[in-house]
Amino acid sequence: MRLFPGVPLFAALLTGVTVLAPASPAGAKAPTTASPTAADAPAAAHCARQDRVRVPGAERQQSACLDDLTTTGLAGTPYTDMADQAGLAAKATRNPSGVSGVQIDGYFPDDSLLNATHGWAHDAQFVIRLPDHWNGGLVVTGSPGSRRQYSTDALISDQVLARGFAYAATDKGNTGPDFFTDGKEPGDAVAEWNRRVTELTRAAKKVVRQRYGHAPERTYMTGISNAGYLTRWQLENRPELYDGGVDWEGVLWTTRGPNLLTSLPVTVARTQGLATDEDLIAAGFAPGSRFLWPYHEKAYWGLTQKLFRAEFDPAYDPACPGSTAGGTVEQIFAPCASDAAYDYASRPASVHRAVAKVALTGRIGKPLITLHGDLDTLLPIATDSDVYDRMIDARGRGGLHRYYTVQDGTHTDGLYDTYPDRLRPILPCYRSAFDALTRWVEEGTAPPADRTIARPASGDVVNSCALEG
Repeated sequence: MRLFPGVPLFAALLTGVTVLAPASPAGAKAPTTASPTAADAPAAAHCARQDRVRVPGAERQQSACLDDLTTTGLAGTPYTDMADQAGLAAKATRNPSGVSGVQIDGYFPDDSLLNATHGWAHDAQFVIRLPDHWNGGLVVTGSPGSRRQYSTDALISDQVLARGFAYAATDKGNTGPDFFTDGKEPGDAVAEWNRRVTELTRAAKKVVRQRYGHAPERTYMTGISNAGYLTRWQLENRPELYDGGVDWEGVLWTTRGPNLLTSLPVTVARTQGLATDEDLIAAGFAPGSRFLWPYHEKAYWGLTQKLFRAEFDPAYDPACPGSTAGGTVEQIFAPCASDAAYDYASRPASVHRAVAKVALTGRIGKPLITLHGDLDTLLPIATDSDVYDRMIDARGRGGLHRYYTVQDGTHTDGLYDTYPDRLRPILPCYRSAFDALTRWVEEGTAPPADRTIARPASGDVVNSCALEG
């Protein structure tokens, strides 16, 4: 998919392109604003009460009563951003629709201005969705990558809303390829991600109480990639706020490694002809993922190494990326040549302390299900979730954890459409895992034991996945 000639859609996302405007575009479905009559009061009661709901701590909020809170109803309106979801799901993914309720958009106080959604130019933006027919639960997530608060609407929001959950998502407090410029000290930008999730969770619980008359009976944390990391961190550090979580290929940050700064430098070296394919395999990249390497070389590897090295170790090469990742798409995607020789283990203690601010320990306090594709070519499973599973066991928390390897799964499901004979989407397995988590927490039914979910020889792999069988 391309947004304009010669530039991948993913590149447009990184450069902060937004499809949202402060007001509804022509032809967009408008929110319901009329006061309910006696005849339609049961269906429209939320419209009359939406002005009573206040998000604690928010600097700005605006509410809308909507006929459909899912992407089917919101596409083309200011209440979601389809461009920010690009590449995350396979094209044939089926999503539920027709969930009416209230949506609250806004932001918490912040001094960074990287998120241009709604024309606000203000970070710490959030979205909270409150369905008319509530099941008593709340689901919280953050954005993956450097995306924004609507990025997982199709992956997560649609499905949980259809099941009756309230939903809350945050932009993590800084977005886009210049996210590393936020904060005063190295590591501050990523540390803010965790703080913003905690902030939103506490606020959303109070919003739910205002809307429905009582606090949520169950609260779940979940997310993909960077938001998978957020899920791990919250269950380790704020377990009292949640009843469980689903971690979809979360990023692993450990003080001594492994982490992104130990796995990605070899990819930059390979780009420069200073490392071989065998070196990547020795570093943990799956041999069977070779067909995905050219794409990741252009779209992920050098860029990701550059941005996170600038976040945690800006003194290594102050000129790259400097105060910005770049002013053009080409500059943003260009890796720092110096990163080919980056050696995290030999860097000063101050760098390791910066990573320690956000490091994981494995000490989860609530049930967690982890999924990871064995062909993940950004976060190799051998240096990420395999390690995190061992960390949890080492902390004596293995009874709270289930770990499923998805055969032929990779980091983003959108690549399935390019390689349908070699890949399978993880989303249907994620949805099955979320259902398994709720049964585990609410009914005491333990999920299947850790296993590899084999790719079925037939059937709809885009929309179905059995955790056992």
